[in-house]
Amino acid sequence: MYTGIVAGAFPIAEVVEKPGLHTLVIRLPPELLQDLVLGASVGMDGVCLTVTRIDDACVSFDAMQETLQRTNLGKLRAGDRVNIERSAKGQVEIGGHIVSGHVDATATLVAIERPTNNYVMTLQIPPAYTPYVFNKGFIALNGCSLTVSDLDPISGQFKVWLIPETLQRTTFADKQVGDQINMEVDRQTQVIVDTVRRFLREQQDRLLPP
Repeated sequence: MYTGIVAGAFPIAEVVEKPGLHTLVIRLPPELLQDLVLGASVGMDGVCLTVTRIDDACVSFDAMQETLQRTNLGKLRAGDRVNIERSAKGQVEIGGHIVSGHVDATATLVAIERPTNNYVMTLQIPPAYTPYVFNKGFIALNGCSLTVSDLDPISGQFKVWLIPETLQRTTFADKQVGDQINMEVDRQTQVIVDTVRRFLREQQDRLLPP
């Protein structure tokens, strides 16, 4: 589990590609290496990955075929920066929202605006996920907990506003129109929506003549 508060953005040191499996190696700073052990979970661009090797400051993670297909990790190359968050510990302050690290799909970055002291991204999400996105609701983008704004439920587009601190701490300033961003909808919202939908379907089925 994660909080959606990214610790920082760090470059990929190496990518080892095998059929159906990429090993991603990243060099982490001392504060993120503290108490890190094999088998620990780390969020990389919003994807929950397992530590498979620790070699001094270099930490390795394996991304399997399902992960490569569903997320943007398969496009990563050495030198690309990624958002990193260690998994949450007990009694941690949740400054964002609860994030599972199980990415649903990728959203397409369709526009970037730069008002004074702000940075606005417009994203397009797959139609299947629009029922779970609401204005002022939570969404995790590349592991960062952000607030949905200006949602158009018909087109499936919405905006997120980023302050300078977020741009400095994450990789969003590196992104360009057309890039794919890992997206995880708010799980509590998803459960509520799916439960209501299932209830309504059951009620409708009962009302239909045999």
